[in-house]
Amino acid sequence: MDSSATKGLTLRSRAGVAYRFDPGALCLELLTTGGPGPYRRYEALYVPADLAAWVDRSRLTPTPVLDVSEEEVAEMRELRDALFRVVIAHTRGEPHPPRDLEVLNEAAARPAMAPAITPTGKRQWAGTPTGTHLAATVARDAVELLTGPFAHRIRTCAAEDCHLVYVDTSRPGNRRWCSMEHCGNRHKVRALRARHSEEG
Repeated sequence: MDSSATKGLTLRSRAGVAYRFDPGALCLELLTTGGPGPYRRYEALYVPADLAAWVDRSRLTPTPVLDVSEEEVAEMRELRDALFRVVIAHTRGEPHPPRDLEVLNEAAARPAMAPAITPTGKRQWAGTPTGTHLAATVARDAVELLTGPFAHRIRTCAAEDCHLVYVDTSRPGNRRWCSMEHCGNRHKVRALRARHSEEG
C-alpha cells in the first residue's frame, strides 16, 4: 500500500462534473476501471492503451512506460475483478472468496516492477515493465493493504448510490465519503434541504 503518494484520481460524476478521489492505495485505484457483475458497465480496460492511460493517472511515480499485450490486459481485468470481490467481502466481514484469493496470490508471486535510480539521482523503473510486472505490483499492494495496519479501515463510500472503495488513512479514521467534493457535498445539500423543509 502506497499511502505516501498523493496523486489521486480525477473522476467524473454521472452529470459530467469532475471531482478528486483518492482511494489511498494503488490496488484500490484499479477498482475504478470497472469490475464484476453490475460494475461491468463501467469497464475501461479493453486494449493496452487503456491500461497505459490508467497507469498515467495512478499513483505510480514516475509514470512507467509499459510493454503490454492484449492477453495481459485480460489478465489485469481478471485480477481486478478478483480483487473487487475480495475487497467487498472484506468490508462486509465475510470470508475472502478462495478462487479470487488464488488469482490475487498468483499475481503477487510473479516479479513486480523494480524501482531504480538514475545517475542524476532520479527515480525510474528498471527495464521496460510488462503488464505482468504491473499486475504483480498491484497484487502485492493489495496483499499489503489487506494484511496491514489499515486493513480494518477499508470502506465503501457511505452514499447509497456510490460504490467507490477507499482506505481511510486519516488520523481520526472517520472518513465516510469517497470525496467531500462529490458524495460528501451531495449529502450536505440533501441535509440542508431536509432541514429547510422541516422548518417550512
